[in-house]
Amino acid sequence: MSGLSLTLERSIDASTDAVWRVLTDLEGTAAVLSGVTRVERLAGVGYSIGTRWRETRTMLGREATEEMEVVGIVPGRSTTIAAESHGMRYRTELTLEPIDAGARTLLRMRFSGESESPSWIQRAAAKLTARLGMTATRKAMEQDLADIAAAAERA
Repeated sequence: MSGLSLTLERSIDASTDAVWRVLTDLEGTAAVLSGVTRVERLAGVGYSIGTRWRETRTMLGREATEEMEVVGIVPGRSTTIAAESHGMRYRTELTLEPIDAGARTLLRMRFSGESESPSWIQRAAAKLTARLGMTATRKAMEQDLADIAAAAERA
């Protein structure tokens, strides 16, 4: 598991502006994403490069808190979020594409992780747990996309 990547997408019955507002409402994240229980802003105002927060999420029945940072933005079109945890560097890229003359949005989520410098023990353990980890990640991403769609479609 020195490198992993997963890309999912979902069509949303809302404009890119509506989806963008949901994605960039940091204070509303815990109310939108059912897997997130708490968000604590650490730096930045609004949503811009350098905005950082702690996000507590439940996965595989356990709570985990990670520090996230906005590292890239094309306003209204894409954002990239980075995190580091337990020797792994993670990136989540969210891209919005207008479809049906802007009446709907294709939201693409790409998650990737790269091990900083895996030891042979970490590489062996990763081989044993990779399938479970990817299954849990896919499930969390699918739920996040569904939650984002529901919130944007309500707006």
